[in-house]
Amino acid sequence: MRRYFGRKLLTYAITFFIAATIDWLIPRLMPGDPIAGMMQRTGGGSTLSPEASAAMVQYYTNLFGLNRPMWEQYLGFWTSLFHGDLGLSIFGHGRAVTDTIMAAVPYTLGLLIPAILLSYWLGNSFGAVAARRKWLDNSILPIGYLLTATPYMWLGLMLAYIVGFTFRWFPLSGGYGFNLEPALTWLFISDLIAHWFMPFFSLFLVMLGGWAIGMRNMIIYELESDYSRYLEALGAPQRLVRKYAFRNAMLPQITGLALQLGVIVAGALVTEIVFSYPGIGQLVFNAIKSEDYFLLQGIFLFIIIGVLAANFIVDIVYVIVDPRTRVAMRGGTA
Repeated sequence: MRRYFGRKLLTYAITFFIAATIDWLIPRLMPGDPIAGMMQRTGGGSTLSPEASAAMVQYYTNLFGLNRPMWEQYLGFWTSLFHGDLGLSIFGHGRAVTDTIMAAVPYTLGLLIPAILLSYWLGNSFGAVAARRKWLDNSILPIGYLLTATPYMWLGLMLAYIVGFTFRWFPLSGGYGFNLEPALTWLFISDLIAHWFMPFFSLFLVMLGGWAIGMRNMIIYELESDYSRYLEALGAPQRLVRKYAFRNAMLPQITGLALQLGVIVAGALVTEIVFSYPGIGQLVFNAIKSEDYFLLQGIFLFIIIGVLAANFIVDIVYVIVDPRTRVAMRGGTA
């Protein structure tokens, strides 16, 4: 088992190195000059004299380390990373990238964790029931296909227009009301939940359809497999056959969760942009507009680490729930 997880950790380490290198490189391939863009946004280029403007550009270029050769910037990136320093944000006018990201992380996790867990549980439950209830299968399958084929952005826009703009049941944008200050009061918490609901619900609906369809198909496959037929021939109760079918059907769903994590995170980022929700997605949007190398690479680095860590947890869960994997790891025959 140690060798198995050792190989896994090595694979994740190599993946992290390659992904982090690409993460560092991509922002620097973007067109434009981030310092010139910052000067233009702040009005420094138009209000200062040419000498003062050039001096300020030189100051910020040195501050952010953009005057150094690319290879030196790359080595500096890894050196700073091992010291927990992600650099300074151009969008945040010199604020630490780590502080900027950590201010947005709770909003994104507050969307992702409930949406993933609830959609996974309900989707698998509905799919398992639909596989043995024809009337439910006839209703849930078309709805599931419709939901899972719906782009996150389109569903978010539809919810914003119908629920937020037309009926005005929930606010359209933001994390909480602009007239409120964060505090542990019922007024603030209720407003926070009201702003959270629509981005959460759009993520939840898309994921729900995919899990329901996947589980429905897997249950039907397992119920028609040889071991299920054999158990029925032996006179085993249907409840026992369905229990084994559900447990075996869950294994591909766990694998599917690991494979879908990147897509789910990308969907959350797009959804946050639609609702101007102050999470990682909105931060990515602002970083792209600002051509902020350091903030972009810090955000994507955080996403890379999060997705790899979640996949590693899924690997551990898979070993726990699948006894055949444990037998194979000990050198036996699964």
